[in-house]
Amino acid sequence: MKKVVIGIFLAMLLLIIVMLGYVKTALPNVGEAPDLTVVPTPEKVARGEYLANHVAVCIDCHSTRDWSKYAGPPMEGTFGKGGEVFDERFGFPGKYTSKNITPYGIGDWTDGEVFRAITTGVDRDGNALFPIMPAHYYGQMDKNDIECIIAYIRTLDPVEFEPEASKSNFPMNFIINTIPHSATFTDLPPATDSLAYGKYVITSAGCVECHSQVNKGQIIPGKEYGGGRPFPMGGGKVVVSANITPDKETGIGNWTKEAFIQLFRSHADSVSLNTTLAEGANNTVMPWTMYAGMTDQDLGAIYDYLQSIAPITNKVEKFKTVAE
Repeated sequence: MKKVVIGIFLAMLLLIIVMLGYVKTALPNVGEAPDLTVVPTPEKVARGEYLANHVAVCIDCHSTRDWSKYAGPPMEGTFGKGGEVFDERFGFPGKYTSKNITPYGIGDWTDGEVFRAITTGVDRDGNALFPIMPAHYYGQMDKNDIECIIAYIRTLDPVEFEPEASKSNFPMNFIINTIPHSATFTDLPPATDSLAYGKYVITSAGCVECHSQVNKGQIIPGKEYGGGRPFPMGGGKVVVSANITPDKETGIGNWTKEAFIQLFRSHADSVSLNTTLAEGANNTVMPWTMYAGMTDQDLGAIYDYLQSIAPITNKVEKFKTVAE
């Protein structure tokens, strides 16, 4: 009997080793990088600049943010250099550092390799990128918009900086390989179809990721856009994402479209961009100064889409102080 138990144990152990070996060596499997050459027309570069700075906000994570100012606007001269750290302090299962996406960092990557990284979360060497880089949303965009982003980041000033390599803790160092998946592209809807267009823009911006409660990094079904996700800001300060569903008591159900747009516009003036916060003042991870550059059309479409979803009653206390 003892030999049988030992045999079963060894068989299970061997199976686990084989499975882990498969996950570690055979995954991620999203296919080869496409054979792609992006022609950087002025129109593509302009569209990419808009998307990377004001919708998909790639520049937000791949730059140095000035946390002495409200919403941490990216600092001049650091656009695309990478180096922002997302680690255990913020609830991540490891230490993840944004990459240098200027020509210094990815100048020798092919357009296809950059395209695959943005849309599937797999780098040029076949390594999985932790989904703080929201490839699962970018992979739902129009292919042309991704090409526009590539055209734009190719124009960034090269910044000579080598970000620290990212590292996952166990067991995420295995799980991470199972996360990337093939893209499911969509066509850019006409702006006249406000709901479809609004869904496209809000997906490209990844708003649901921050404005939903999560469990072990996964959005809790039924909590989409209901707010309540906490973000530690250091010094015991915590900012909590707002409820942006059309609930009339705890969400934005009583807001007008004009008020919604104006809230973003209010963070675009020189006062918001240049005022230094008082010591100990509340701050936020929400990149207001970047989203403030979104067009009225796009912000209005987001509003229309949000007004069409199911309301969630969830009263959020925006700022909290907790013991560290």
